[in-house]
Amino acid sequence: MNGAHDLGGKHSLGQIEPEAETEEPIFHAEWERRVFALTLATGMLGRWNIDESRFAREQQHPVDYLNNSYYENWLAGLQRLVQEKRLLDDSTIDPSRIPDAATARKLLASGGPTELPEEAPAKFSAGDQVRVRKIQHRGHTRAPAYVQGARGVIVDHYGAHVFADDNAKGNRHGEHLYSVAFSGADLFGADAEAKEVRVDLWEPYLEHLAP
Repeated sequence: MNGAHDLGGKHSLGQIEPEAETEEPIFHAEWERRVFALTLATGMLGRWNIDESRFAREQQHPVDYLNNSYYENWLAGLQRLVQEKRLLDDSTIDPSRIPDAATARKLLASGGPTELPEEAPAKFSAGDQVRVRKIQHRGHTRAPAYVQGARGVIVDHYGAHVFADDNAKGNRHGEHLYSVAFSGADLFGADAEAKEVRVDLWEPYLEHLAP
């Protein structure tokens, strides 16, 4: 969906001035630590997946999303999911699924696999010219708006991975994932600093272009 969460390539938002990673704390306040822990703990109950969690944050009013800090958006998404899944009314919750501190550290360090068996052959290979489809729907997508409609070239194929757009609807399956190269000038104009921009995109986002 189009929203305030997808600001890549947008103009007039001012210069980005990130804190140096060596100086920025992981959490700026104790409540941020608690929101992170709550999000991790409730996610382990298995009532939603990471893409549903992202989509819950994206569905805020754009003004609220932009006014919120990072973890305020996490909290808003968590509150939405708890209400939608009626988690507070559920007496069947298994507390043993919630990780303790040691298990949480292990989970965060290892992550979770996204690669799935390839059920169909890949439609694209390195060197193919493609165009990114324009995705106009109210659901979740990982295709950034600034590449939609743009022409690119397939650089690499990563195999099949969980397709985020459908996973956000609770439908877990794999689609082929590619690295696609775009001209910086094509995306951002002749004055673009980047000569080339590479974006990882799933197969349903792409269509063939004639050489």
